[in-house]
Amino acid sequence: MFSSIYSAAVIGMEVVPVQVEADVSDGLPVFSMVGYVSSQVKETQDRVRTALHNKNLGLPAKRITVNLAPGDVRKEGTGYDLPVALCILTALGRIPRKYLQGVMAAGELGLDGRVKGIWGILPMVQKAREAGCQVCMVPRENEKEGRLIENIRVVGVKDIAEAVEWLRQGRPMQDNKEPEHVEIELESPEETVDFSDIRGQEGAVRATLIAAAGMHNLLYIGSPGSGKSMMARRIPGILPPLGREESLELTKIYSIAGLLSKDHPVIQKRPFRSPHHTISPQALAGGGRSPRPGEITLAHNGVLFLDELPEFSRKSLEVLRQPLEDRCVYISRVQGTYIFPAGCMLAAAMNPCACGYYPDLGRCRCTPSEVKRYLGKLSGPLIDRVDLCVDIREPTYAQMAQSGKGISSEELRRKVIQAQRVQEKRYQGTDIRFNSQLDGRNVEDYCTMTEGSRQWMERIYTKLRLSPRAYHRIIKVSRTIADLDQSELIEDIHVQEAYGYRMAQGGVYESIH
Repeated sequence: MFSSIYSAAVIGMEVVPVQVEADVSDGLPVFSMVGYVSSQVKETQDRVRTALHNKNLGLPAKRITVNLAPGDVRKEGTGYDLPVALCILTALGRIPRKYLQGVMAAGELGLDGRVKGIWGILPMVQKAREAGCQVCMVPRENEKEGRLIENIRVVGVKDIAEAVEWLRQGRPMQDNKEPEHVEIELESPEETVDFSDIRGQEGAVRATLIAAAGMHNLLYIGSPGSGKSMMARRIPGILPPLGREESLELTKIYSIAGLLSKDHPVIQKRPFRSPHHTISPQALAGGGRSPRPGEITLAHNGVLFLDELPEFSRKSLEVLRQPLEDRCVYISRVQGTYIFPAGCMLAAAMNPCACGYYPDLGRCRCTPSEVKRYLGKLSGPLIDRVDLCVDIREPTYAQMAQSGKGISSEELRRKVIQAQRVQEKRYQGTDIRFNSQLDGRNVEDYCTMTEGSRQWMERIYTKLRLSPRAYHRIIKVSRTIADLDQSELIEDIHVQEAYGYRMAQGGVYESIH
């Protein structure tokens, strides 16, 4: 007897519907699985047989054939256990076949019959709704995650017996209640760190404000303990709260990566990812045999912080060049090309030399060649993709001992939100959200300059011998500074400030070469 049910395969960031088909017939007792399945999926037959046996739903001595269609899509993971078990039981006549219509199922079976949680449930439920399914059956621990999607009924089951009983009662056909879903809470929890804790770093705070307002890439250079990491970790606190669509997009990414909390399966805060400098290129940009999101994708709509930048392997840093430019990661495999979003703000920190105190010759122990070798770990094209570079000096005793608080994160956030609202209005109807996303084609359309600022840019371009990319980046930073000042035109003072951040970057660039 034949039966079928829907499941899904997560491939990169996309979900492909999979039709699980089962046929039970007379013949030699055998359990075979076909349909371009991995060895991991082939183990399904042993888990299903044992789980059904331990729940008093044992399989008869018959020939069982299971097919996962389409046959040209490789199936991986353990999420096919539940649909395979339900499909076989339906083929045996233990579940009415009509009750599997419009049902998508996914989940791993334990040997005792429990249905265990899997990753990628959120995009699976979303695809089930798009495919016209009325019900999605998932593990109990993934139920809250699945109910984030509206207009589809999500049923969480704790074991295979409960799943069978639910279907036998015909609830998919008879339950006419409105599908329940979990509301996405948009209010972010309070920040535990604040910019008001920072002393004597007004210039660096200003650069951070500009970077956050336009989502520009930022590089801090300073001696050990000067406050580089302290400042970077406060950046998410001055960014606007996540919108509903942004939260859902991030939750989908973290679901595919298997990083969602069971109790609170909603990403409420902008991510701040700070990988260790020993990270591999694949872990940073994404990849693997079955490509999964990397750190730059997990930082989407948030901040990717790379501390001790020269200590990262050159190969790991170079894989960031294309994602920083295109705001997405392309991973090519024999099976196809996978695209992961990478719309994050890069914040990096580094020492000026190996000991960390150059150019203070009274404390620096490095020779000029050692300084050049240390900075030479960073390539010119990578540094060229940094919009703002700021030197962080150690605060004086007077600055550290002064009473009172500095500018707060709340005040900085208000300025960032105000500037980003200006950008939202300016780019309405386009795919652009922030000034950092402008390219050479539309810089002239949206970055109107005064005659004085044009003359300044001409001098800067000639003096620094800028590349076209660097030229456009200075203009984009100038546009953000103008937005913070609520100015329609880019004035010469805005270009001068953007130029100052480029001068610090130019020092690093010259040291590299």
